[in-house]
Amino acid sequence: MTSLALPSELSAADGERRRRLRVMRTVATSLLLLAAVVFLLTRDGEGWVGYVHAASEAAMVGAIADWFAVTALFKRPLGLPIPHTALVPRKKEQLGASLQEFVSENFLRPEVIRERVDQAGVSVRLGRWLADDAHARRLVDEGSDIAADVLAAIDPADVEAVLTDMIILRILEEPLSPAIGELLAEVVREEAHHGLVDLVLDELGGWMDRHPDRLTALVTERAPSWSPEWANRLVADRLVREARSWVDDIRTDPQSSARRALDQWLAEVAEDLQHDPETAAAAERLKQRLLTQPKTLATAVRLWDTLRIAIISALRDRDGLLRRRFHQEVVHFAERLQHDAALRERVDRVARDASGAIVGRYGGEIATVISATVDRWDGRETARRIELHVGRDLQFIRINGTVVGGLVGVLIHAATTLL
Repeated sequence: MTSLALPSELSAADGERRRRLRVMRTVATSLLLLAAVVFLLTRDGEGWVGYVHAASEAAMVGAIADWFAVTALFKRPLGLPIPHTALVPRKKEQLGASLQEFVSENFLRPEVIRERVDQAGVSVRLGRWLADDAHARRLVDEGSDIAADVLAAIDPADVEAVLTDMIILRILEEPLSPAIGELLAEVVREEAHHGLVDLVLDELGGWMDRHPDRLTALVTERAPSWSPEWANRLVADRLVREARSWVDDIRTDPQSSARRALDQWLAEVAEDLQHDPETAAAAERLKQRLLTQPKTLATAVRLWDTLRIAIISALRDRDGLLRRRFHQEVVHFAERLQHDAALRERVDRVARDASGAIVGRYGGEIATVISATVDRWDGRETARRIELHVGRDLQFIRINGTVVGGLVGVLIHAATTLL
């Protein structure tokens, strides 16, 4: 695996860490040198000087042992190939794996994340943040730009492939007659189609009012050639008026016979689609013919492309209706978050459950970023960086080793003298 060198340039914080590390390293080394000087000056002493000599000797041993231990973490002491030294550069892969395991077992756990998210008060913070109009506009602007960019990046060829390979192919394979029949039966039962019938009747009545001559001409063209012109026109006018009156009657009377006949016919079609094999087969054949027509796919792609372009244009218009509407909804949502306790509870629950589910499912993979990153680091640079962060504290080990060693030397010398 190729090593990834860490940045060679030190930041201001790293520079301060290096300075403090050098100070503590100088203090620890100075204590070692002081103990060595005292040891040389008191080597032939008696009485209390012997205690000083024993203390300095033990202090040197403790200082050198702890210097070796601290140095062995990051490099080979004196450059000698001593076993089990330079642990960080040589064992960084194991260090990364251990760190990954530690983080995964103690931090990236669903119950831990849920608790932290619950304590964070996501809904309260979100409501306060969105209450600032600048934040709301920023969210709308950036969200609209991202959505527009995503839509603009969609290739029509990809849409055609999705329609062909996934949607149309799946519809062709699945029998739709029972589902359509059940849906149609529900529509008739709920009378949801009456609005569509009213719309068709309104349009039909309006067209008849605007084009009475066309209806009259249509009737007269079908009249017998031997019939007088005035008779044909009289009959045509009467038929047009009756037809117009019939349309008005159907439109204004919810209980008209035509409406009831239509409802009955739709109910029969819904029943046949669900239970009559011949009707279901005919519907499936119609579905096959419609979906296998090349123009069907081309029309669907064109409709999508037209809709996509219209949405992109609306999203990119900073003063357009769509963005204004989004901004109003965001502001309204922020207000509800601040005053609706039930909504805040739902938002917090969603955030808590979603974060826990994500960590539970992908926590292990997220933690692998640690080991994968550490594995790519250069060993020596890794040791240098870690030493910058913890080396100053490790120098206290050397200082403590010198002091404790000196005290132990005094105790051992005292015990030897007394015995």
